[in-house]
Amino acid sequence: MKYFLSFFLFFISVTILQAQPAETIIRQKMGAQVIAWNSGHLEAFMEPYWKNDSLTFIGKNGITYGWNNTLERYKKGYPDAKAMGKLTFEIIHIQKTGTHYRYVTGKWMLKRDAGDLNGHFTLVFRKLKGQWVIISDHSS
Repeated sequence: MKYFLSFFLFFISVTILQAQPAETIIRQKMGAQVIAWNSGHLEAFMEPYWKNDSLTFIGKNGITYGWNNTLERYKKGYPDAKAMGKLTFEIIHIQKTGTHYRYVTGKWMLKRDAGDLNGHFTLVFRKLKGQWVIISDHSS
């Protein structure tokens, strides 16, 4: 009986998590990114990104391919918490583009002692192995 109850509770919790709308999950992931960035943790900020060599990041300096290369790009541009500043996102729109795809547009703002930065982003989220991950990021 004890094992049945444990299995039942696990099954219910997984079912509830899977039932969350994609938009809610994406907003939660992006909220966690803000917290990670503002805490100076680039690896945690990168958590929602697809850990694959086919990840694409497009910024002012061109295209970067792969999760590791994207992390290194961030480390080079933001070597410490002071350089990172404080990040905020404003999600403008989340559009369903297929059963397993969402297209997210928004604004990013960075408050820093060295000067504030801001711009826009488009993210492509894809549901892979039950998880929503960013497969493409175009930030300018």
